[in-house]
Amino acid sequence: MRKSVKNIPAELLREVEITDMVAEGKCLVRRENLVIFVTQVAPGDVVDLRVTKAKKNFLEAVPTHFHKYSELRVQPFCEHFGTCGGCKWQHLGYDTQLKFKHQQVADTLQRIGKVALPEILPIQPSPDQTYYRNKLEYTFSHNGWLTNEQIASGHNYERRVLGFHTPGRFDKILDINHCWLQPDPSNQIRLAVRDYALEHELPFNNLVTQEGFLRNLIIRTANTGDLMVILQCYYAHDALFPLLDFLHERFPQITSLNYVLNDKGNETFHDLEVVCYKGEPHIHEEMEGLRFRVGPKSFYQTNSEGAFNLYKITRDFAQLTGSELVYDLYTGAGTIANFVARQAKHVVGVEYVESAVKDAYINSEINGTTNTEFYAGDMKDVLNAEFIARHGRPDVVITDPPRAGMHPDVVARLLEMRAPRIVYVSCNPGTQARDLELLDEAYKVVKVQPVDMFPHTHHVENVVLLELR
Repeated sequence: MRKSVKNIPAELLREVEITDMVAEGKCLVRRENLVIFVTQVAPGDVVDLRVTKAKKNFLEAVPTHFHKYSELRVQPFCEHFGTCGGCKWQHLGYDTQLKFKHQQVADTLQRIGKVALPEILPIQPSPDQTYYRNKLEYTFSHNGWLTNEQIASGHNYERRVLGFHTPGRFDKILDINHCWLQPDPSNQIRLAVRDYALEHELPFNNLVTQEGFLRNLIIRTANTGDLMVILQCYYAHDALFPLLDFLHERFPQITSLNYVLNDKGNETFHDLEVVCYKGEPHIHEEMEGLRFRVGPKSFYQTNSEGAFNLYKITRDFAQLTGSELVYDLYTGAGTIANFVARQAKHVVGVEYVESAVKDAYINSEINGTTNTEFYAGDMKDVLNAEFIARHGRPDVVITDPPRAGMHPDVVARLLEMRAPRIVYVSCNPGTQARDLELLDEAYKVVKVQPVDMFPHTHHVENVVLLELR
């Protein structure tokens, strides 16, 4: 039975001191027998609260008035902070962010995993705290979101915008003047496309009815200097090629200019043709002398320099001497597989997405790597007894699953294989902790290394080394 907001005494929500930072960037308050999760605050703030959701065991709330600001607070550097859906921790100093992320990993592994843990290593910071992303997606909207300040000003603002979703709203897009996440010329390209569309009266996206011409814009910047732009439209339009020609002329540094026509109910285009209009149909990233080809549909870690840290830790944990058979599960485009191949005897990668496996083979070919092979299919189906008999029992398993973690059948197969070492890379310590508990019957956790890939957000990567008992 849910709590009723009306039955909560008002005095319990006044002058509340925020105490702890918990999962997903929320803060925690305990008042008498109430547990309240609060957003948009920092530990040490004293605030009045408004309840937004009442559940059986907890409440969710937002601040309505600040009586005291936390000493942990710093001045956010982005003009869109608090309205845009990203970078929600800009009000905290970076050292404070790292402290909370480290604590989040520790709390999650202990609370969910319930396994014996070594001392968790100090979190690895991101090499860059701004302009660290190599990929951003912007959405067009014919009816952009206005802030309270804009509404109060009475000014007649342009509602056709190109920007980011506001928190929790699929249909509301905030126009962005300057984003601190991706290096130039990302901002200039976005603004040029928006201004061109306004000047030529091109139909912007209606996210509710899914009508219009311009749908979204994807920009990928590589550490090699390569630059990819993908314009997604609902349908072919006479203005499409003139707009692409404009981009090609204005930004000659674009090395891969693409478009895709998508009239589906969502913006995913993995099942659609992406047309390369100018340049090459891919860009390249580099890492430790290796080159990785990245196409419009390819996955590549969005923080290139942070990924280098992550992969070095993964390789160190694997303790390769050159004689090992390595299984790289959820290999994606084979980035980790190729990164560790020079220190291993043979690497076998398995990945669900068939196009990613093609990319993995291309990446091995580009780098002259001859000791890798890749297989496509559902991990729980591919990784069977016949597969292991054919390729051999691995000395090391590297697994880097999606946020949902590993399927129970995959965990069961790992327990059957009994590889001497497992290196578990995760973007979600919660599902990682669940899997560690399942693996605990045969494996002990030897090392835990949190890695920050996404400054100013609550997201954290974590690498765990397990050894056979």
